Amino acid sequence: MTKSAASSESAKAAKPVITQAMIDAYDEYTHLTLDRRRFMEQLTRLAGSGAAAATIAPLLAANAAQAAIVAEDDPRVTGEEVTFPGSGGAMKGYLVKPAGQSGQLGTVIVIHENRGLNPHIRDVARRVALEGFVALAPDFLSPLGGTPVDEDKARDLFSKLDPAQTAANAVAAVAFLRGYQDGNGKVGAVGFCWGGGTVNMLAVNAPDLAAGVAYYGMQPKAEDVPKIKAALLLHYAGLDTRINAGIDAFKKELDAAHVEYTAYVYEGANHAFNNETSAARYDKQAADLAWGRTIAFLKEKLA
Repeated sequence: MTKSAASSESAKAAKPVITQAMIDAYDEYTHLTLDRRRFMEQLTRLAGSGAAAATIAPLLAANAAQAAIVAEDDPRVTGEEVTFPGSGGAMKGYLVKPAGQSGQLGTVIVIHENRGLNPHIRDVARRVALEGFVALAPDFLSPLGGTPVDEDKARDLFSKLDPAQTAANAVAAVAFLRGYQDGNGKVGAVGFCWGGGTVNMLAVNAPDLAAGVAYYGMQPKAEDVPKIKAALLLHYAGLDTRINAGIDAFKKELDAAHVEYTAYVYEGANHAFNNETSAARYDKQAADLAWGRTIAFLKEKLA
């Protein structure tokens, strides 16, 4: 074996093994307990040592240094920081549209995960704009001062949000885009994780929302489903047992209320499969398929 081949084999051998139990533990930590010490203790048991756990933890988390798919200075889009009237105060957001836009376009609210308005979600907003939409990524942590750089601190802030105020702020984002001069008056929304649940909640509260795309989002209360007027596209990860427990009941209520919807389950994929900054959970095949379906759906409903 050559020296380079030996080095390659050594690198492969050194690559940590990430199990489904580790991914499930991380999901419980980030969505339920927010107790990092307990998570690291559990990860240490699963990995076999503290050193292995320290290596694996960053692979489970999102990597803020990951290069954007659409760079912030990409000449094909123009982005700006904006504020718009929210419930009880100004909401911050990131607004992106195609460069050299001609005519009025459909508009899309891009709703972040429980990490807040971070570089990844800004990147997603630029991807949406490249597809021919005006995209607004609101910072739903605006009532608490905005998204902090530290993601653990950001996650902690979500428990302090007032759900009623969050719903009102989402509805305010719809109103802002309906009146936006470069928009055609039709508004859709796409959200991920916490944002997916917020899309479902927005559909309940905004009868003028035209389309909603929820990626692995918590379902609304059964009694609220008949209020939904928007067409829905629902993406679920096959291994996401926490969120998937509510799928059947949600579909039953949607059918009973005659809501237009399509639901997909991506077998073998984990919660957050669309987020390429999370090496352990990103699933390119599922992400690409879901994204293609998302853009086709939005183009149909917001034309």
